[in-house]
Amino acid sequence: MSSVDHERQRLEEAHQGSTQQPDGHNLQPITYDSKYWEQLWEKTLREHPDKVAQRPPNPHLIAAVASLSPGRSLDAGCGHGAETLWLAAHGWEVTAVDFSASALAHARSTAEALGPDIAERIAWVEGDLAVWAPPPGHFDLVVCLYVHVAGSVDEMVRRMASGVAPNGTLFMVGHRPTDPATGNPTAAANQVQISVESAVAGLDPSLWELAVAEERPRTIAGTGVDAVILAKRVN
Repeated sequence: MSSVDHERQRLEEAHQGSTQQPDGHNLQPITYDSKYWEQLWEKTLREHPDKVAQRPPNPHLIAAVASLSPGRSLDAGCGHGAETLWLAAHGWEVTAVDFSASALAHARSTAEALGPDIAERIAWVEGDLAVWAPPPGHFDLVVCLYVHVAGSVDEMVRRMASGVAPNGTLFMVGHRPTDPATGNPTAAANQVQISVESAVAGLDPSLWELAVAEERPRTIAGTGVDAVILAKRVN
């Protein structure tokens, strides 16, 4: 594993479920609420802004949507905006939602530095995905990556899916809590994220065609698998 990979994994562990609180104390259990994530984002962006800036957009996303025609998209749980910026750079109008003010401020600043062609395609929204709902049938693409779900996963899947327009695309990824190759807990072990089972359960088969619903090994060895969901609304 390269030094860059080590740093990416360290940041992923911080963002996806380290047992260490943002103030550096080891406390159990962690409450993954807005206060926790805001403190963690503020600390990470203060101490490692260069490392955050170097993180590329999600490779699952790039592979899944590169062939789609740009339209209106939602990045639900956008964090510091790597995927939002990639979408905007490829012609999408993006609504980017997160409940971390620090992450949104960093993302907005990055977009503005890239120029108006990028920045003017993005609407930044501070919102809690535990309750925030997209406008019904509004988006050609809804993306939701590595979001810790506070509540029912099935309900969150349905709520995000409600924002997809007819013939639109839903793309979701979750880091699974256990590495099937080793049985060891992953960085997401203490979180609740999207699984293949929860996505399939949450999508009405009369409305959705599943193009991908599978677990894929992560790029960094020993970090487990991602649940990857790509669904097209057919009605």
